[in-house]
Amino acid sequence: MTPPDRLRALLSAPEFIVMPAVWDGLTAKLAANAGFETAFLSGSCVSAGRLGGPDLDLFSFGEVFNSFNMVREVAPQTLILADGDHGHGNAMNVQRTVKNYGRAGAAAILIEDKITPRPLTAAGKPCLPREEARMKIRAAVEAAKDSGILILARTDCRPTLGIDEAATRIEMFVEEGADILLLDSPADDTEVDRAIEAAGERPSLVVLTPGLPRATPTQTEAAKMGFKIGVYPTALLSPAIAGMNAGLQALANGELQAKNALDPAELRQVLGYSDYETEATRFRENTE
Repeated sequence: MTPPDRLRALLSAPEFIVMPAVWDGLTAKLAANAGFETAFLSGSCVSAGRLGGPDLDLFSFGEVFNSFNMVREVAPQTLILADGDHGHGNAMNVQRTVKNYGRAGAAAILIEDKITPRPLTAAGKPCLPREEARMKIRAAVEAAKDSGILILARTDCRPTLGIDEAATRIEMFVEEGADILLLDSPADDTEVDRAIEAAGERPSLVVLTPGLPRATPTQTEAAKMGFKIGVYPTALLSPAIAGMNAGLQALANGELQAKNALDPAELRQVLGYSDYETEATRFRENTE
């Protein structure tokens, strides 16, 4: 089965799908080793990892696609939802973006309706006019036919244009053939219900990040609300930053390493030194 077909099978099963956010080979390896069958290549995590900054549309298609290929190489069996962001341009850019991720083995790709380039502010996400947003999703769905990659259509318009417009856009994206739907920044459970109702039979995704204006539901609560997929953009990133800061503080204090550092043997095991040795024996010259 192809990655998109495997993801479709998961979507037809009753279980809630948990997707940790990954951004490089190490995070992909850790998630796979922990037993996660799916993962989200998060634009915010790629921006943090590559640029050391927030996700404000500053990275290029080439940079995030390179991150995807790193993830795919290390964890080839993991089903990856790739963050296609705004498609990196107009509808024709969207088609190129979707086709590239489809050929490279992504199971699904997110395309959203915000304006690019982003206005010079970190606040708010101004969105495209409705019909221009429609054309982007239409282009994505058409481009997906080559590989079967699933299209996740996201609207960011709720904060600027209201829930009525957001629900209308979700219905429109369903009409265009989007496979998965996402309402960004719902204000309350009533707005969540509107979005899930607008998606109809199509599965809805929720971003589960602590610290948002509204309470973040648990996995069980999200499933009961009607969501099918939960992505966790900070689940690995936040503790990773905390751990690195602890390591730096330990060095500043004159210590060898932080108290929560892995044992050297465990670190070598996680990184796969023994796996390398096992594989390399097949290629060593026989000197006997």
